[in-house]
Amino acid sequence: MSEIETFDDEGFEDLFDGLSLDGWHPVPRVYGTVYPGGPDVAEIFAELGIEPPVEPEKHPAVWRVEDGHIVGEQETPGYGGYLVSDQTFGDFELVVEARPDWPADTGIMLRRRPDTWEGFQVLLDHRESGGIGGFFGNGLASFSAVPFAVVSVKDEHGTPIGLAADDPATSAEPVTPEKIARLSYAAGVQDFLRVWRWGQWNELRIRCVGPLPTITTWVNGLKIAELDTATLDSPNYDPRAVLDTLGPRGHIAFEVHDNDALFGEARWGTGAQCRWRNIRIKDLTTASNA
Repeated sequence: MSEIETFDDEGFEDLFDGLSLDGWHPVPRVYGTVYPGGPDVAEIFAELGIEPPVEPEKHPAVWRVEDGHIVGEQETPGYGGYLVSDQTFGDFELVVEARPDWPADTGIMLRRRPDTWEGFQVLLDHRESGGIGGFFGNGLASFSAVPFAVVSVKDEHGTPIGLAADDPATSAEPVTPEKIARLSYAAGVQDFLRVWRWGQWNELRIRCVGPLPTITTWVNGLKIAELDTATLDSPNYDPRAVLDTLGPRGHIAFEVHDNDALFGEARWGTGAQCRWRNIRIKDLTTASNA
């Protein structure tokens, strides 16, 4: 069993005052190119016979503060959005507490562009066959680098009451050996299940260091995954083009996903919410350049 790590929490600054959304701004969930210089996502939808979202820019998600935490949810059913930091960040360590409903496909974007959807995403896919603590490349060739996936455990009435390991043989979105191999570190699902607190607040810690960053995640002190985006090998992923697109700094953003043709309401349930609190960041730029 992997050990729970302890951390030095000196030098962190609050990114959320617990009272308002000062320092943050909402943006709708709109798509762009699949990868830098590649086709538009709408073209891929058309090839697959999938209806794209209709005027998503007119249907942003709703973000508000309740009882000292941020709440995000769909306002128009089926349409998602982001809550984006006003500031940009280079190398940093970010600590947040999250409490998503089930199902609620959310996540934290890093190095996000201010006006397009590109960026690295730390997954918090709290849904069937969802990955938690792994990574996805929004507008960066849609790479998936995840250590495991989870499903719900249900009681006799069919109500979800906890998490279990997903079975790749029956999964709606199986974790393949290729997805795991993209990681330089991958936790075991049973270790994750020992630390995850169903229906409670869970701490996510993210360390992001380097122009093409190495990104490391922890959940409740357990190291979950590590990804070197400079050496990542995935179809259509070009590190040089990614660096040219993102640069060495970018915004942080929280996500409310939309409902797509693959998962529908299994991705974001009717009335589902994601919640965030105790959002803190430590600038590591000086230390990483020393």
